[in-house]
Amino acid sequence: MERVEIALADDQALVREGLKSLLRGLGIDVVVEAADGEALLAALSSRRVQVVVSDIRMPGVGGVDALRALRERGDATPVVLLTTFDDSALLLDAVDAGAQGFLLKDASPEDLCDAIRRVARGEVLLQPVATEPVRSRYAFHAQDAPKALFTEREVSILRLLAGGYSNKEIARSLFLAEGTVKNYVSDILDKLDTRDRTRAVLKAITLRII
Repeated sequence: MERVEIALADDQALVREGLKSLLRGLGIDVVVEAADGEALLAALSSRRVQVVVSDIRMPGVGGVDALRALRERGDATPVVLLTTFDDSALLLDAVDAGAQGFLLKDASPEDLCDAIRRVARGEVLLQPVATEPVRSRYAFHAQDAPKALFTEREVSILRLLAGGYSNKEIARSLFLAEGTVKNYVSDILDKLDTRDRTRAVLKAITLRII
């Protein structure tokens, strides 16, 4: 399996050391370490990685601020944020800033490894995103209503999109061809008048479609 080089930011040295050791055995190499967002940004100015994994809450420059700074300087490296259930507002800021994924801090090393490999391939992992903070943040109005009603199948696919599933995984879950799922996703984006899956899920949650 191809090895992946990542940057890891966490203010707890023991957490960084533990993750480094566990991920190394799964084919993920931590080549950049940082105790906060400022150190992460400094390190990434001279060292390229395939994925950035960062705690969302750190002293000084946190994960979201570091992500925003990366994007502002033109660095499109995929970012996975490690979060807790009470970070919903920060998660929405991270979506706006351009995060590719979120993962709970108590996730298994295998789940983290899978998330890293998926975002390295260009996928987006939206889970977990709490629904009520999304609805309060994105107050869509009548003119934002879907162009057409959603079928039961489209709602099922939207829920899987919200869980961070890829087209291939959705196809496997619903016993559909991957091309069929791709067509469904295109129709969903059109009905919600959005250009990407992340905005589609946020809008669907806000409009109580899912």
